[in-house]
Amino acid sequence: MTIASDTTAPAFAAEWQTWHDAHEADRASAHGFLAITAQHWLTAEPTRFGGLPGRWSTGEEGVVVLLDEGETLLVDGAEVTGRIVFGPIPERGGRTAAFGDTVIEIAKRGGHDLLRPRHPGHPTRAGYRGTPAYAPAESWVIEGRFVPYDAPVEVTVGSVAEGLQHVYAAPGEVEFRHEGDVHRLIAFNGYAPGSLLVLFTDATSGVTTYPANRSLSVGAPDAEGRVILDFTRAVNLPCAYTEFATCPLPPAGNRLPFPVEAGERLPHERTAR
Repeated sequence: MTIASDTTAPAFAAEWQTWHDAHEADRASAHGFLAITAQHWLTAEPTRFGGLPGRWSTGEEGVVVLLDEGETLLVDGAEVTGRIVFGPIPERGGRTAAFGDTVIEIAKRGGHDLLRPRHPGHPTRAGYRGTPAYAPAESWVIEGRFVPYDAPVEVTVGSVAEGLQHVYAAPGEVEFRHEGDVHRLIAFNGYAPGSLLVLFTDATSGVTTYPANRSLSVGAPDAEGRVILDFTRAVNLPCAYTEFATCPLPPAGNRLPFPVEAGERLPHERTAR
């Protein structure tokens, strides 16, 4: 999808392309978020959702499904029937159940339990053409410094889902210099131990990149607090592709005043609209 710029070392461009290809393959996997067909919010009232087995609810026991006679689900590799208690789902956690070619994601987002069925034949996945990206330029790999808070700070951010909010524990901020100016971004805990996650917008947002957010994974700081911000690996969140998403918005201060012409751009599906 991209061609290395003249100022980028071939080895850097090749490493980036390998990473980008793997990221695209994961995104387009059979039951990835491109395969989500619907988003159902659960209540205390047992409810049947079109095309899904059982009547689903949430309450003191957590998420529960009551399957009618002849209905089955595959849970943790075993076929189950009757009443299945999935228990309380942790925030941003989830479980899965399957039937046929469909996988049902059972998740909690913004304090609310939901179901998201995923089918590999869903048009969003079947028609996916890949995501355009800026050419990988080494000038966008910037050394920064992690500035920890005295104690983690709870940060509440909005969501692309109307009325939903997310709360994250922020361990500190990432500070870096760009064209002589110092900038700071609030960082959340990343997926790997010690790593960080930064949600941001910039002057390209809504122009050549998705307007709501982009995400940047940052490796764990070294002993002196140094970190590397590789903006060539800034990626879109699921909400750039599907309406069935609850992606968080960046903290209010995480808008960079300059264009970050690096990383993933608007998906083809968005530009077509």
